[in-house]
Amino acid sequence: MSHFTSRRGLLFGTAAVSAGALLTGCTRNESSDKDDKAADPQSVADKPGKHVTIGFAGPQADHGWLNAINENAKSRAERYEDVMLEITEGSNDTAQQIGQIETLINKKVDVLVVLPADGKALTRVGLKAMRAGIPVVNLDRVFNSPQAYRCWIGGDNYGMGLNAGHYIGEKLKGKPNARVIELAGLDNLELTKQRSQGFDDALKNYPNIKKVARQAAAFTVESGQAKMAQLLQAQPKFDALWNHDDDQGVGALRAIEQAGRDDFLMVGGAGALSAFQAIKQDDGVLKATVLYPPTMAASAIDLARALGQGKGVGGLAEFEIPASLTLYSAVVDKTNVDRYMSTGFK
Repeated sequence: MSHFTSRRGLLFGTAAVSAGALLTGCTRNESSDKDDKAADPQSVADKPGKHVTIGFAGPQADHGWLNAINENAKSRAERYEDVMLEITEGSNDTAQQIGQIETLINKKVDVLVVLPADGKALTRVGLKAMRAGIPVVNLDRVFNSPQAYRCWIGGDNYGMGLNAGHYIGEKLKGKPNARVIELAGLDNLELTKQRSQGFDDALKNYPNIKKVARQAAAFTVESGQAKMAQLLQAQPKFDALWNHDDDQGVGALRAIEQAGRDDFLMVGGAGALSAFQAIKQDDGVLKATVLYPPTMAASAIDLARALGQGKGVGGLAEFEIPASLTLYSAVVDKTNVDRYMSTGFK
């Protein structure tokens, strides 16, 4: 997915960058009745209220999922006539992202939404914003200190592995001596360890299944193809594959096609549009993918707006928004793919 601390991790530093170089756009949003792909069908676009300026800072969109994060944030903000979104140019450089956030702090935005490239490194600037009276919605990659954010919202890496393992387990539970393999992400990332742990824990429920091989790729098409080719050569027979990421899965599927293999089922991860389309077509090995939904950015905008207007969350009795929200990693297969198709990222 990317080369920084974690595709879904965080960032920190001390240098500031000039406002002109930092901010890509300042969008004054008008109400719109156009179809909003980022919108949850259950969400309620309530009546306009107090005007809120939301600052949004994320890493460089060098991966399909990260680009979808930015697009979800923008499209969600556009549906509110009482929201202005100030969005920075994404950066994987710690010092630059800190400088961008400091610029937003100096502009006195009402709320900050931050997806840090490195959570540990960016904790200090999160603390700075909170101490300046600007609530921070920490998106996905968590800061080191809960004092650095008002609310955290993000995905469930352990849950991804758990649900992938249960899906494969149920498909193979009647097969004696079933064999599975795993194409993981970057092994130096905590999220990769969590996904693998969840997968292993799920397989413990299926004594007939054994994981016989694992390779770590790098969340890119090229690495997915190269590592999958190695797995196919080393494992002439297996029954299922779990691939941690749909972007590297594009490469994995190329290697599978080149090897002429179709004797196993594959489960992906994250929720790319290409994966949804392949699942719907149902003429290859890819049968399901486990979500790590980029729609979390749209939800982060909702939370930021609620914070700026002093509101709670619709559907909950509490007067305040929660301190944290962990999203569910749903399994998408041919039975429900149409429901999720509009959320697929490119």
